[in-house]
Amino acid sequence: MNATTTWISRRVSKLLPAALAKDEAAAGAPVKSEAAATPLRGPGSAPAPSPRGKPPQRSTRERLEATLRQGEEALSPRMLRRALDELRGIIDPRVSEVEGGRRAAALAVWYEGATPARRRDLWLLMSEMFVADADKAREAQARFAAAVGTPDEAVAEVHYRRATVSPRRRLLQRFSVYPGGVQFLVDLRAELQPHLKADRRLQALDVEMEYMFSTWFDVGFLDLRRISWDSPASLIEKLIQYEAVHDIKSWSDVKNRLDSDRRCYGFFHPRLPEVPLIFIEVALLDDMASDIVPLLDESAAAADLQKATTAIFYSISNTQVGLRGVSFGDSLIKRVVDTLKEEFPKLKTFATLSPIPGLRPWLQRHLAAQLERLDERALRELGRAVSFEPPSTEHVLGALDKPLALDAKSPLRQFLLRCAAQYLGAEWQDGKPLDPVARFHLGNGARVERLNWAGDPSPKGLKQSYGLMVNYLYDLKRLDKHRAQLAQGRIPMAAEIEGLLKP
Repeated sequence: MNATTTWISRRVSKLLPAALAKDEAAAGAPVKSEAAATPLRGPGSAPAPSPRGKPPQRSTRERLEATLRQGEEALSPRMLRRALDELRGIIDPRVSEVEGGRRAAALAVWYEGATPARRRDLWLLMSEMFVADADKAREAQARFAAAVGTPDEAVAEVHYRRATVSPRRRLLQRFSVYPGGVQFLVDLRAELQPHLKADRRLQALDVEMEYMFSTWFDVGFLDLRRISWDSPASLIEKLIQYEAVHDIKSWSDVKNRLDSDRRCYGFFHPRLPEVPLIFIEVALLDDMASDIVPLLDESAAAADLQKATTAIFYSISNTQVGLRGVSFGDSLIKRVVDTLKEEFPKLKTFATLSPIPGLRPWLQRHLAAQLERLDERALRELGRAVSFEPPSTEHVLGALDKPLALDAKSPLRQFLLRCAAQYLGAEWQDGKPLDPVARFHLGNGARVERLNWAGDPSPKGLKQSYGLMVNYLYDLKRLDKHRAQLAQGRIPMAAEIEGLLKP
């Protein structure tokens, strides 16, 4: 056993459950096993709230300076200080990158066996105790401000940038050194996400990780690979696991999605070669699809590729929650379009068949306002359709509960289509389209093309959007125009959608 291995074994063993119990017993705290210290709630679960009457929560710095553990704190002060020493040892300037990576790998082993509450203590240490030196940052900023416009400006800017880089960034970089370290960090951030709103102290760590991931996972470092039925079974299993739009129910289901008239592509990172970061499923057809059922029909014959003129993107799934905020969907669609055009020169139309996940809850909250937009005639027709005049929100919602039974001329059906057009074409939040799927595709330069009644009659489709689906059209010659239009506060849409918005 060499010196490095001995150091790792000795140091990390002090953080293992037996050592924790020994320290807690020495401090007079009740001894608990690792499993009993915190109830098992799974990754990302919030720790149980403190009962009434408990002392107020201490800050991380107060805990580091204390002697005894208090209340619901997971790690005793002594163990918290020891964990901080382990983290600092990873970025010790006297050790090499490789040695720092080994130390990070050892700490990751401890982390994998730790309870959620003890993991959270480690997050707090990483977030709060590895900040840039405030005095040095202020001094460098003052020097930079004084040097603006002088020959020393560039040098002063370099010093300022270096002064504001936190040791936390170097710490995260050391975790990326060892095999599996990148996946470890991505999983850590995924587990961190549910805690951010409740504990703002963790936001510095989250933002630092998002910044680093945006660099590490830049599209220039990603490989576009086709996933087919001939791909390794382990990779196909990833599709089943991560499919987020239309659940894959069986192997025959996934085989249908990888048939000869289909294509599936994913972005892969060299450090995560077996996991697609995002994947897209495509159907090659002779017309724009309006119904998801035929696309998912396992018994349907494959389409004739010689007649294919349209590529329908019917499912796009991100696989890594820890990469939230890192955008590569835009580049994926562009790369897929270029790849498809090269393989199938006859393709002219590129569009989606997309869900409208927020429509039903939005309408339930804003139905009264939508009824007020109707003129007297439309209001009377709607009232007769629901057998209550003037129609109340309660009666309209009740009548909409079975949308598939409405015929094409039903005033209730026309009303729902108008509401969907309003939701997709005129509703905003923080300067962006309200619907998350619309936000994605419109941000990539697409336009709202067509609403499809009963496009998804599944229970999930009815729950999300009364069964409605929408086509977003990627007009390759107008993508930049549509983006500019969106930036000006106008959602690009086809004339059919605009017509539904008119009073």
